[in-house]
Amino acid sequence: MYRFYNPNPVRPEGGAGDCAVRAIAKALGVTWEKAYAMLAANGFLMGEVMNNDLVWGSILRQRGFRREMIPDSCPDCYTVEDFCNDHPEGIYVVKSDGHVATVIDGILFDSWNSSLNVPIYVWKKGQK
Repeated sequence: MYRFYNPNPVRPEGGAGDCAVRAIAKALGVTWEKAYAMLAANGFLMGEVMNNDLVWGSILRQRGFRREMIPDSCPDCYTVEDFCNDHPEGIYVVKSDGHVATVIDGILFDSWNSSLNVPIYVWKKGQK
């Protein structure tokens, strides 16, 4: 299931290219501004742009998330929607080609319906 989510205070209609900021904000339960500052600072320290997978992944790892690969036994037929249906509980940050979004308890939170994207890997909160 998809639910519109865009906490960007300046571009609430979307289209700002800030998917990493939105995903981090939702997954960590912080404001868009706090997530932006976290990404900018971490990116600066790492010498990378703030929306680089390494930058936001590092933030998630530091906060108890663990990365899991999506099996590629069906690389073009397993979608984010399928992932949501298979994961009705938990907090996940889902990486697809050129995009990242948050899934909480089977609900995709994003500024657009990215449920047909093909997930590559996820960051899962906790050790379970």
